[in-house]
Amino acid sequence: METQETFSFYLQREQSSTKLDFGSDAMALLDLSANRRIAAGLLVNLLSSICIVFINKWIYVHYGFPNMTLTLVHFGVTYLGLYICQKMDIFAPKSLPVRRVVWLALSFCGFVAFTNLSLQNNSIGTYQLAKAMTTPVIILIQTTYYKKTFSTKIKLTLVPITLGVLLNSYFDVRFNLLGTVFASLGVLVTSLYQVWVGAKQHELQVNSMQLLYYQAPLSSGFLLCVVPLFEPLTGDHGIFGPWSLPALMTVLFSGVVAFLVNLSIYWIIGNTSAVTYNMFGHFKFCITLVGGYLLFHDPLSLNQALGILCTLAGILSYTHFKLAEQEEGKSRLAQRP
Repeated sequence: METQETFSFYLQREQSSTKLDFGSDAMALLDLSANRRIAAGLLVNLLSSICIVFINKWIYVHYGFPNMTLTLVHFGVTYLGLYICQKMDIFAPKSLPVRRVVWLALSFCGFVAFTNLSLQNNSIGTYQLAKAMTTPVIILIQTTYYKKTFSTKIKLTLVPITLGVLLNSYFDVRFNLLGTVFASLGVLVTSLYQVWVGAKQHELQVNSMQLLYYQAPLSSGFLLCVVPLFEPLTGDHGIFGPWSLPALMTVLFSGVVAFLVNLSIYWIIGNTSAVTYNMFGHFKFCITLVGGYLLFHDPLSLNQALGILCTLAGILSYTHFKLAEQEEGKSRLAQRP
């Protein structure tokens, strides 16, 4: 009896050990698979985010394709891509009242159109740095209209960001008034859009893909009404002009890349931490700047380089303090009974 009990004990122990080993192996495989998916998602976002800037700039420089029409193509391809995604059960669409997303759709039009116009009329360096001003403007909007408060440390990080952008713009040999106007409008409308999209997601209880699924066709409709008023329909550089096949293929490809940017951002936010997303954003910021100077031979003076470093230091500081405050807030909530 004792022998049988001893045998039974060791058999159970061996079985449980085998299960444990099997479970550990399975967990290791799952972790490896998850890490590969995250790496693939980050790679798609990296390539698409950088490529969309260079492809759009290439289209403007080498083909002269009309800006708003390019934006309209991006909206159309994005909606088509989201439609395919919801058919594949990647996300579930949610019925939303049109009147509650009209202003958001309008701001989406302005955000993309003015950003593209800034890219068309500025060097990639100036275009990229101007986008960094979105953070100070968002803080200004939230402080003024939403009565939100920010710590002194966060406010101080806005000084090097703003100083760096001004320094780069002042010493940019390709500086022009029209490009500055478009960059400023782009920053203002982008900031409004980002504030509103956060509020709408909370108000309507939807995620970014569900909201974009309704925004994209609405924004396309608005642009479709406006495009003929601002861009020629026929002739050279007209919407229905004699475009070459490579030009049309490049435009269509840019629409696909624009969709991949939106899709990969949504995926990264859902599958990684805020730290990963923000740090990855800074890496893309640097790569895009370097690529602009290498591919399009944008001139870079010492003062501009100092401006870029100043802005980057401000962005990194802002991210560090913002994430630290978020972690502190989470720990306080966890300690509450």
